[in-house]
Amino acid sequence: MIDGLNRAMEHIESRLDGRLDVAELARLALTSEYHLRRMFSALAGMPLSEYVRRRRLTVAGAEVLDGRRTLLEIAVRYGYGSAEAFGRAFRALHGVGPGEARRTGAALRSQPKLRFSLTVEGSTTMRYRIVEKEAFRVVGPRARVPLVYEGVNPAIEEFVRGIPSESVGRLEELSDGEPSGIVAVCDGMDESRAEGTELDYYHGVVTGAPAPEGAAELAVPAGTWVVFENEGPFPSALQEMWRDSYADWFPSNPYRTVPGPELLRVELSEDGTRARGELWLPVERTG
Repeated sequence: MIDGLNRAMEHIESRLDGRLDVAELARLALTSEYHLRRMFSALAGMPLSEYVRRRRLTVAGAEVLDGRRTLLEIAVRYGYGSAEAFGRAFRALHGVGPGEARRTGAALRSQPKLRFSLTVEGSTTMRYRIVEKEAFRVVGPRARVPLVYEGVNPAIEEFVRGIPSESVGRLEELSDGEPSGIVAVCDGMDESRAEGTELDYYHGVVTGAPAPEGAAELAVPAGTWVVFENEGPFPSALQEMWRDSYADWFPSNPYRTVPGPELLRVELSEDGTRARGELWLPVERTG
């Protein structure tokens, strides 16, 4: 997988000033488009589309300062339909417009070319299990929220805070399957997995009981799941579980993720400083 990702990175570099085909990137990485986007986001900390945008604006910045092409020529060369669209994107990354950068020789920001490597230190043992699970349902309040990669998602935080405690208590009583108790479920993510795109967030339970009045319902088909477990300081223990699953476990095991909801069950200590988490990801065997 690591070699495949690096082949895809080289292909991106050769197409920064042309059309980029994600299907071709996935073929070079020996995986599906869905899995490539998901793996890249987890390992790089940004969506694939964002990385390509930053790389294009990085090399475009060098051409702006070079001065041999007009700003419109540079805009078209790197996929922008107008100088205005290019200027907005340029300013968003570099903090200065292309015209001003050319006139003043302003310092610009650079997105380095990524290269992936697998470091094996042997100091971390991941706890996981493979579960063959029959079809099940998640019921509970649902909200459409933006995807956020770093820090607390304020939309989710506000949504959960607005759910009455008595409603949460009634939901917990309906829990009759794994993972037990209240689970955070993310589903319906945009294929690009770009930050800011929207997803369905459920704050609910796995149950065979009828959904309470006003609650949403998510039907999940039968399939294979990998379940990661971790405990430690909150929230770093949960963040490390996500990171290690994609950086260490998937490259070392004959499974890959498939489209489907992601489930997270969290138990917090009384003082809120420690957490025990279970992360459920839908997978299929690759070999």
